[in-house]
Amino acid sequence: MSEGSASSGSTWRDTRNARSRARLDRALPAIFPAPVLRHALSRPLLPPTPRLAVESYWRAHILRADRLARALAARSGAPEGWTWRLGTEPGLAGSFRLPPSPYREPAHARGRGHCCVCGQPVFRFGWHRDLWGTGQPNKNAAWHSACVTAWKLWCAPAEQVTVLKRHQRHRCTESGKRLFKTAEVDHRVPLYRVWREHRDAPWPELLGYWGAPNLQVVNRVVHVAKCGAEAGERAARRRAEAEPVPGDPPFAES
Repeated sequence: MSEGSASSGSTWRDTRNARSRARLDRALPAIFPAPVLRHALSRPLLPPTPRLAVESYWRAHILRADRLARALAARSGAPEGWTWRLGTEPGLAGSFRLPPSPYREPAHARGRGHCCVCGQPVFRFGWHRDLWGTGQPNKNAAWHSACVTAWKLWCAPAEQVTVLKRHQRHRCTESGKRLFKTAEVDHRVPLYRVWREHRDAPWPELLGYWGAPNLQVVNRVVHVAKCGAEAGERAARRRAEAEPVPGDPPFAES
């Protein structure tokens, strides 16, 4: 890159940040989370609104968002009468690979102003606490900003492999060796086993199987071997279930 191009890019960024800072200062309330503001002001490109500043903060702190979202869910607890089901009805996941989310189901939704992931009230800028003392949730919001970030981690953990590698200090949790560039994200307890063996566990506890406590980064050769063993286990179980029970008739009488 030529010196002129670099200078032009720097000038553009400085101008853009000056405008963003002016917009942010105008929109910033007297009370605002200090860590979020510090993070926003440290960005190469400043977020121009408080809401974007909050979103930027949680995107940069994915594992913190995961812990918070699960803690908020534990505060809500599962709705009375709710059970984890799969299906095509509104709010239900079609696969056990997606985390159970009772407050997305119409029968249990708490309405606008409450997070459809954890069930807790959502306040200004998607924040999870009422820092402003209004006592009223934001009726235009249906998600906490932290819960949005956590949900993306739960549904697509492979996209956060860099964050998870750093969390593990670049060591494979299975072999103890250094992680290679081809390392892959894995669920310690596979999700098919969660559905088969743990589906009746309390709902907030279930979310841990999609979150950081059940995620690990392993080298690809280890992941292939683990997946092969799990596939063999599932095949053996299907064969065992298909075998006739001794003493049963070979076919039903007409």
